[in-house]
Amino acid sequence: MAITTSRLGVASIAALAGCALPSTAWSGEPVFSMAAGAEYSTGEYGGTSPIDETYLPITLALDMNRVSLRVIVPYLSVRAPELTIVDVPDGQPIITEGSQQTESGVGDVIAMMTVYDVLLSADGSVAMDLTGKVKFGTADVDKGLGTGEHDYSVQADVFKFFSAVKLMGSVGYTLRGDPDYYDLDDSFYAYVGVGYAPSKKLSFGAFYDYRQASVEGTDAMQQLSGWIATTVGERGRAEFYVNAGFGDSTPDWGAGVSLSTSF
Repeated sequence: MAITTSRLGVASIAALAGCALPSTAWSGEPVFSMAAGAEYSTGEYGGTSPIDETYLPITLALDMNRVSLRVIVPYLSVRAPELTIVDVPDGQPIITEGSQQTESGVGDVIAMMTVYDVLLSADGSVAMDLTGKVKFGTADVDKGLGTGEHDYSVQADVFKFFSAVKLMGSVGYTLRGDPDYYDLDDSFYAYVGVGYAPSKKLSFGAFYDYRQASVEGTDAMQQLSGWIATTVGERGRAEFYVNAGFGDSTPDWGAGVSLSTSF
């Protein structure tokens, strides 16, 4: 069996939701945090049988004055027709027809570093952050839970702050490893979104996600997501989100939750 799974929204939604709440990155002292998440998504991807994915990431983060370091270690379970391939991490599917199979295991570990305020306007209302990301090919290739290759991404995030509204946009590019049995293209991706925080404890918003196809002859990935986030006690945060996909390269819908705490 070869089922190779992916994640499109969970990291980006959590990042955008988090930026609309008070940040711990400016506390002066390094802050360590941990988050546990769960996401379910499903879609037929242009085939006749559904592909169901459950993604359970654990995120460890160290936030310093200008730099944030994050490591994501996921466990995943995928039910799909035998020999289906859904590429990590962008979800470009290669559809086959066959009996439904389920594979589970540790997914590809992701490491990220973000540098805050690389550019900052004089009044602080516009800021740009830069992020570098490495997806390590740690998922079980024999189970088909990953390509076994490393991917590298660079991303720029721009924020415009108003009194209670934040406008957010990102552009990035992914360089993909070269699996043995199929070709993957490097690709451009972008997000644009808005967040509203009526209080210090609550925020919500939406964003649109576009990713260029990484498999020749397939649609670009397009997804619309809505989220709500709230603080829990003095150090905790909860985030909830739903996704709707467009085209044959994106899940029809998905939903997730993330709970985090800082130390």
